[in-house]
Amino acid sequence: MQPDQYSALIVVDVQNGFCPDGNLAVANGDEVVPVINHLALYFNNIIITQDWHPENHISFASNHTDHQPFDQITLDYGTQILWPAHCIQNSYDAQLHPDLSLPTAQLIIRKGFHQHIDSYSAFMEADQKTSTGLAGYLKEREIHTVYITGLATDFCVAWTALDAIKLGFKTYVIEDACRAIDLNGSLNLAWQNMLDAGIERIQSQQIFKV
Repeated sequence: MQPDQYSALIVVDVQNGFCPDGNLAVANGDEVVPVINHLALYFNNIIITQDWHPENHISFASNHTDHQPFDQITLDYGTQILWPAHCIQNSYDAQLHPDLSLPTAQLIIRKGFHQHIDSYSAFMEADQKTSTGLAGYLKEREIHTVYITGLATDFCVAWTALDAIKLGFKTYVIEDACRAIDLNGSLNLAWQNMLDAGIERIQSQQIFKV
C-alpha cells in the first residue's frame, strides 16, 4: 500500500483539548502523535483539521440552561450532543499537540467556528450544507485517495471519512492512528457505518511495510 502524489493524509483534531488533561480528553489521545509523525514521512500531501470554537458555541452544554455535558438536544440540523466547552479559539486547549511534526502539511482547516452549527467533518459542517472547501482543494490538486487519522475515531474521524467517500475519494481510516470517545457504543456504530459505506480499515504497519 503505497501513498503517492495523488494521496493525502488527513490529520483530524490532534489538539491539546482532546489529549490527556484537555477539556474534552480522549483516552490515550496523545498516543496517536508518534504514529502520525511516522506516517507523515510517507506523504507529500498532508491536511490538518483544528476545532476552533467561539465561547458561545451551540454545542457547549454550558450554553444551555438545565443541560449537562453529553446530553442530547435537537437543533435545526438534527441531534446534537452537548460537549464540555473545548478548543476555544486562541486557547491552549485549541492548539495542536506540541509534539506533532508534519513537515509537508499544506493546509489547516478550522472547523466549528460558526456559533450555531457544530462541525465534525473536515469536509462539511453538521448541517450537511456548509462546505469547508476541502473537497475542492483536493480535487484541484488531483488527489483522489485520502488516509484519515486523529481524534476521535467515532466522531470527527468517522464523519470526515463518510463525507470523503460520498465525495468520491478512495478512503482509508488508519485505526491505530486514531483514538475514540466511545460514548454509548458510538465506536462500534461508527465502524459499522464506515465499513458499510466502503471505507477501508487499515493499520499503520500496512504503510510502513511498503
